Amino acid sequence: MKTILIACLLFITTAGLAAETFPPGSWRDTPDPIAGTDAVVGGELSLFAGQYPKSFNYYLDNNVFSSELFGTMYETLLGRNPITLEEEPGLANKWTISDDKKTFTFHLDPRARWSDGKPVTAHDVRWTFDTIMDPKNLTGVHKVSLETFYPPEVLDTHTIRFKARQVHWRNLLSAGGIQVLPKHIYSGEDFNKINFEFPVISGPYRIGKINEGVFVTLERRDDYWNRHAKRLQGVGNFNTLKYNFFAERSNAFEAFKKGKIDIYPVYTSRLWMKEARGQKFEMNWIVKQKIYNHQPQGFQGFAMNMRKFPFDDVRVRQAMAHLLDREKMNRTLMYNQYYLHRSYFEDLYTKDNPCPNPLIPFNKAKARELLRQAGWIANPKTGLLEKKGRQFSFQFLTRDQTADKFLAIYAEDLKDVGIEVNIDRKDWAAWARDMDEFNYQMTWAAWGASVFKDPEGMWASKEADRKGGNNITGFKNAKVDELIEKQKTIFDVQQRHAMARQIDQIIYQDYPYVLLWNISCVRLLYWNKFGTPDTVLSKYGDERSAYFYWWQDEDSQADLADAMQSALPLPPKDPSIFFDERF
Repeated sequence: MKTILIACLLFITTAGLAAETFPPGSWRDTPDPIAGTDAVVGGELSLFAGQYPKSFNYYLDNNVFSSELFGTMYETLLGRNPITLEEEPGLANKWTISDDKKTFTFHLDPRARWSDGKPVTAHDVRWTFDTIMDPKNLTGVHKVSLETFYPPEVLDTHTIRFKARQVHWRNLLSAGGIQVLPKHIYSGEDFNKINFEFPVISGPYRIGKINEGVFVTLERRDDYWNRHAKRLQGVGNFNTLKYNFFAERSNAFEAFKKGKIDIYPVYTSRLWMKEARGQKFEMNWIVKQKIYNHQPQGFQGFAMNMRKFPFDDVRVRQAMAHLLDREKMNRTLMYNQYYLHRSYFEDLYTKDNPCPNPLIPFNKAKARELLRQAGWIANPKTGLLEKKGRQFSFQFLTRDQTADKFLAIYAEDLKDVGIEVNIDRKDWAAWARDMDEFNYQMTWAAWGASVFKDPEGMWASKEADRKGGNNITGFKNAKVDELIEKQKTIFDVQQRHAMARQIDQIIYQDYPYVLLWNISCVRLLYWNKFGTPDTVLSKYGDERSAYFYWWQDEDSQADLADAMQSALPLPPKDPSIFFDERF
């Protein structure tokens, strides 16, 4: 499970100057340094999981929730140290890297077992690889990192060898990061239909109950094969994880205040500033904290489908960026809590190495001029812009009401220059299907980030036509492709980051997104009844690391019940947590 909580991060590979076997002889299985020493097993944690996804199969539905759920059930060959990010044993307890950095041999732990008692074998690994790479399977985003490998060779029941077609700093991560599936269960089935039932697993949790569209539970396995590993003590403590689904975040917040949900991450400033108030907050029955750690900074924006008219013209895309009044939105809707994006890789820039990209200002005059240059002329009868008989009218694909207040402001400014926008609202599953097929014109997309950047999946030209992938805008640029290829053979992280900054500056000038904003901390609300590590969250993780490190504290639970019954306050907790001050 540790592997899963940081699976969204892209970790550094270990590559020696000569052929080496890992882990090194000095490695010892030691307790997780973040885990609480007084953590206990038991209880239930009730969570908000967003909208019901189209699939729980992460290989088929690349969303945050499915990644988390799938990762508790299916393990990777290698794990990661939560502090150093060095590789640690997972399903494999030993691995070898050739001196040319192109061959990776994994020796599976002979103790590793599926939940039906059968051993995890190299044949399972090979079958999983073949399944991901099968052109019939809708596993597009996962094909990107594995295409560099020839089909792996099964050397014996517990040994498998991956040979790469080319040197790539990512290769060990890619091979070691495969979530292995049981061949004896799924072989012969249509993989695209394996969505919600997973009868045999290897990980520490299994699916318990499913109430479609309402909730799903995960149950802790007492018979998990690696239960007694020292690095897995004090983590994965809850017997039950209950994930609750809501179409709208506002309904989830109401359920949270009623105690039906235990943890609520806050993504809207109005809720944080205005709605997280009242007796429960003032009495410290509900904890309100900002956590500052080393979580990589992603980006969000209005993605434009560059494959289709009218966003196939860079002048139009630039105009769309100048028509979004981000400063007004930040001031009037978000209490100036956010910084405005000027990069797709915000955390690659520092005070000593500042971002050279200029902040895109709200500028209607500039937008009008760009649209005029692109051939758009206002119809004097309708006021709408037209080009070759086509009106500038487009669909904005959205999946909930969160965007409405922002889109209302945007729509007014678009209308003022002669552009009509129509809202096309769908649920998450329908939205995801449309995105897989590029069936959209503009949508709001938010992306997580990795510690070490690999721009290929989102920005390589060859990914623009891969359905179900991450290059949703259809971005293509020969210079970016050249830099992506060049960075593959660079093992020095800082050199790669320098190249990623070059890539960022090229992308920025092509306007694939109308960039939005972000915040540099995790805003978290939770009922004051849990034990937590001193750092509350992990070094690199978001609110999901709470599900891994927290535990049910009976004393805190009793104190909360007594305080609520007597209408008395609990001792306050620190409103801000800084990881580096506590670890």
